[in-house]
Amino acid sequence: MAAASPSVFLLMVNGQVESAQFPEHDDLYCKYCFVYGQDWAPTAGLEEGISQITSKSLDARRALVWNFPIDVTFKSTNPYGWPQIVLSVYGPDVFGNDVVRGYGAVHVPFSPGRTAVCENVCSRHKRTVPMFVPESTSKLQKFTSWFMGRRPEYTDPKVVAQGEGREVTRVRSQGFVTLLFNVVTKDMKKLGYDTGPPDTQGVSGPSPPQGLPT
Repeated sequence: MAAASPSVFLLMVNGQVESAQFPEHDDLYCKYCFVYGQDWAPTAGLEEGISQITSKSLDARRALVWNFPIDVTFKSTNPYGWPQIVLSVYGPDVFGNDVVRGYGAVHVPFSPGRTAVCENVCSRHKRTVPMFVPESTSKLQKFTSWFMGRRPEYTDPKVVAQGEGREVTRVRSQGFVTLLFNVVTKDMKKLGYDTGPPDTQGVSGPSPPQGLPT
């Protein structure tokens, strides 16, 4: 008897928030969370996490190394709203207050590669995510926020992945965070989705809003 066709596919993601480059800052920690469409649901693992505080390495790279693990599984009926990971990096200012040092977001890699075993497809990806911080709109606001230890930040970091309303926000580029992903998909081909050619490694571009990554 033929097996019943699957009604959902699975996306299994593990890896780590590996490291960061913030030349102007030290003693930083990183939070992450996932943003995904309405048809998606987590079935295992953690949707969010917070790393340890780390200091810059003593070698020439001066990298901030976290090696903080990511492990989550999603199920869905269609690729629309493919998951994105949102990163928020925090650290102390001159007064010892925790302030945001960078926001960034990137889609979970869509193309998992071509090493297939029993319809499961797996590959390893590396992403370098450009980070940015919101800026005050005037010099007075900038001085006041610095003096009071209350830098501009988003009330909900997930807005970084959505794009809506961000065109009115003044931001400044600041630092990079490197992620490593191991991606496994199950039953996508059985549902008629072509995962495409193997993905390439490199610096991620601007994340497309809440749709299928291009």
